[in-house]
Amino acid sequence: MGKLILIRHGQSVWNLKNVFTGWVDVPLSEKGIQEALEAGEKMADISFDVVFTSVQIRAIQTAMTALAKNKSIKTPVIQHEEGKMADWTGIFSAEMNQQVLPVYRDWHLNERYYGALQGKNKAETAAEFGDDQVKIWRRSYDVAPPDGECLKDTAERTIPFFKSNILKLVESGKNVLVSAHGNSLRSIVMYIEQLTKEEVLQLEIPTGAPIYYETSEKGLIRKPF
Repeated sequence: MGKLILIRHGQSVWNLKNVFTGWVDVPLSEKGIQEALEAGEKMADISFDVVFTSVQIRAIQTAMTALAKNKSIKTPVIQHEEGKMADWTGIFSAEMNQQVLPVYRDWHLNERYYGALQGKNKAETAAEFGDDQVKIWRRSYDVAPPDGECLKDTAERTIPFFKSNILKLVESGKNVLVSAHGNSLRSIVMYIEQLTKEEVLQLEIPTGAPIYYETSEKGLIRKPF
């Protein structure tokens, strides 16, 4: 029975500062690191077969920090697929190769691109453009912020990647951890749970709170930790 764990990264430095982050690559805050450790304790007994993250440091940092609590003997190892890092990261021990937990990074799992809002304080942006307009940019399904992505745009890259690269592994019985972002994970949960466009707008995914699914005859079923 395959298991799928989705986790939104822990609080980032810009979450703490109430700033639109999007694709700006900022790290976790102190609270975010603690959230990742606490998530790791919840997942400690799951022996993962593969890990997927976005290419953004806050998602990678969350996965690696959480896995520090895992009871498996496997070592999470980032997979480099091109350049010198691909050539020079070979492991020449059969024993160590068997203990590798591969970690794949892919931009399809990145946060929603906030365009011209990136780096702006959310409260100041609301004061400039109005609460209603900012709420539309943040929460509508198909209205994007200036030069950015709406949730529909994000879903159009995350869902095909999830179906092709992650879902197949889970359905084959693998245990998979996905560390990503609020909006990329909202779109994946929308697909898994067959939420309507209206329902997904009400979906909140807290930082550092893992979501647990198991395979069944009816598809992926959410389970409590």
